[in-house]
Amino acid sequence: MDSLLIIGLVATFLFVAFVVIWIGNGVLRAQQSATDRLAVYGKDVLREETLAKPLSERAVAPLILKAGQAIKRLTPVGYLEKTQRRLMLAGNPGNLDAPAFAAIKVLTTIAGVILAFFAQGVGADGLQRMALFVLPIVLGFFGPEAWLTRKVDERRLAMQKALPDVLDLLVISVEAGLGFDSALARVVATVPGPLSEEFFRMLQETRVGVSRRDAMRHLMDRTDLDELRSFLLAMLQAEAFGVTIARVLRVQADEMRVKRRQRAQEKAFAAPVKLVFPLVFCIFPSLFIVLLGPAAIQIMGAFSGT
Repeated sequence: MDSLLIIGLVATFLFVAFVVIWIGNGVLRAQQSATDRLAVYGKDVLREETLAKPLSERAVAPLILKAGQAIKRLTPVGYLEKTQRRLMLAGNPGNLDAPAFAAIKVLTTIAGVILAFFAQGVGADGLQRMALFVLPIVLGFFGPEAWLTRKVDERRLAMQKALPDVLDLLVISVEAGLGFDSALARVVATVPGPLSEEFFRMLQETRVGVSRRDAMRHLMDRTDLDELRSFLLAMLQAEAFGVTIARVLRVQADEMRVKRRQRAQEKAFAAPVKLVFPLVFCIFPSLFIVLLGPAAIQIMGAFSGT
């Protein structure tokens, strides 16, 4: 009987996970294609393209997005603004906005509650039953937040790794005779990644009339990276005081390389400390069993007289 309950629980979990992924994928695709729908608005092909989309994007995703707009009234003060900033720092994955993210979080929480009630049918003692009830709800509530935090950290780490190389290319381009904007455009076209995307957006802002100072401040707000902030502040000061940009770029490139070397040394010095726990709890017991096991068996045999 317990095996049947476990099989039913696993099947329920797989079904709920499939539904959540199916609906979430539809929401992401609906957000991604919003610009395309506006581009063909009023044309005869709009109805055919809409009908050709999958059901999750055509029918379910609009309901989730409308539910996200309704959830706005129930969210705590400042939660949507904080979530929108975190989405911006993550690069707006799937063109999600804060209400849609809140709706997906509510959906995963409801799925966790349903799975928790189904898990109560598994024959277990009180502590295990409580864990099976609490764990799905906690995962459903905090899972989207953990995913968004991981996206922010990954994007920030990618920009941090790419910044020294981007500055080196900027120094080479500027010293070769290019202006700062032209050198930055060449670097953006050469080096892929989130940092190049942010620099490209900064260039686009300057081309539509935004001043370079404001575009750099917008870039600082979108990235929230200390190394990039120091570089942009140095560029703003060089522009304000009339210092040669090539010299500032050279100093900043050298400083970023030193910081990268220091981060590598810091991780190298922290490696022995991080290896202590795997050594003590995983490797040393295995070594003791292999080395002292035969001796222990012989000693036990000698004392037992066999």
